[in-house]
Amino acid sequence: MSTVAPPAPAVKPKLVRVYVWDLPVRLTHWLLAISITVLAITGFYIGHPFLVAPDPAGQEFVMATVLAVHFFAAIVFSLSEIARIVWMFVGNRYARWQQLIPTSKSRWRQTWEWLKFYIFFRAETPRFVGHNPLAGLTYVLVYVTLIVMALTGYAMFAVSAGAGSPMRIFAGLLPLFGGVQTARWIHHVCMWLIVLFIIHHISCALLVARAAKNAAIESMFSGYRFVSPEDLAAEEAGSER
Repeated sequence: MSTVAPPAPAVKPKLVRVYVWDLPVRLTHWLLAISITVLAITGFYIGHPFLVAPDPAGQEFVMATVLAVHFFAAIVFSLSEIARIVWMFVGNRYARWQQLIPTSKSRWRQTWEWLKFYIFFRAETPRFVGHNPLAGLTYVLVYVTLIVMALTGYAMFAVSAGAGSPMRIFAGLLPLFGGVQTARWIHHVCMWLIVLFIIHHISCALLVARAAKNAAIESMFSGYRFVSPEDLAAEEAGSER
């Protein structure tokens, strides 16, 4: 009687631990996430007040408190954004601006491969270590939106700033945005675009983490990802072509 040999156990691919996201990248990422959340909540209240103070406004200062929280969150937001932009030029290879704007033929080809993955025309993730090319291009648009959001916010704040306040310098931006009302409209549109991006960003992060199994989400806490030596070699070779 012949016997059938049991199937050989699947060999797990060997992975290497790579330090991808250095501390400034992780710190600015979470500071932006927290400050944007605070700005969205307080900004919604500023535009649509829903709390009724039991005492006169001069005693409660509800709106003034919300405005103060909004302003200080905006400072954290702006400094974090500036720090991240600076780090695009002085950080490690995975934090550089080349990770956002494809500068090689290989990354342009992978942009198309990543698009096919996101629209479910490809089952496996293309090889990557840091930002994938399509995500990098998306982040460029996000940074532009964040900058416009910050500038319109400071321009509106300049209207009510005191005569000696340094924030008055941003009043010169109002004509560029079409006045206070148009600046407010642009500010609100940018906020909703960022909210939509956050939903998309979280869903895509979960999708990639599940498909790639490389600690993509955990790396935003530890800085480390687990990739195959082949993926690491392809990333290094592709960045040079």
